[in-house]
Amino acid sequence: MKNNQHTLLDLSHTIDNGLITYKGLPAPIICDYLSREDSKQNYEAGTQFQIGKIEMVTNTGTYIDCPFHRFDDGKDLSQVGLERFVDLDALVVHIPFIETIEITEDFFKGLDLSNKAVLIHTGWDVFWNTDAYFENNPYVTKGAAEYLKEAGVTLVGIDSHNIDDTRGNKRPVHTTLLGAEILIVEHLCQLNLLPNIPFKFSAVPPKFRGVGTFPVRAYAKF
Repeated sequence: MKNNQHTLLDLSHTIDNGLITYKGLPAPIICDYLSREDSKQNYEAGTQFQIGKIEMVTNTGTYIDCPFHRFDDGKDLSQVGLERFVDLDALVVHIPFIETIEITEDFFKGLDLSNKAVLIHTGWDVFWNTDAYFENNPYVTKGAAEYLKEAGVTLVGIDSHNIDDTRGNKRPVHTTLLGAEILIVEHLCQLNLLPNIPFKFSAVPPKFRGVGTFPVRAYAKF
């Protein structure tokens, strides 16, 4: 999509009624609160509106994690500045899942990471909305998270089920990154379409107080 001489690349999944993003969490319910048919009684002939109703957990679709997701004294969505979500200098790192699902610090050494949004392309999004998506997914190691933290990244995104290894109950990557106020975006898609040129990344959630995670419309601009 072209926008004022820029190309915009959508990196977020569509959220449909009944979509399972994470096993064990309820799917969203998307329906009419006021249907077009029912609205006819409120307006003159030929004038109709639809008001939608959505019931869902915040970990739905492509979403962003803020510190409050992990820490009770961490910043929630309303406390993180807008500049942390929009037009971030970004780079993509290609680490195909067919080669490894363990993403260590070695993949990031030698890269200019300071003040960058780092998007990890594994290709795992090909399994989106299938049972295969939830098992043995690519993940970032604790050592890699610590390396990214020390390198001064601003955000880390991944096209996988979880940035952490979910085969255990520890979440060291969430703990390390969110503890350093480094934002996390999970369930990205189409990272294979990103060009090998500088680009900007945006992932903007609503301004909710008391919420640390929410779906975003993530996109790249180049």
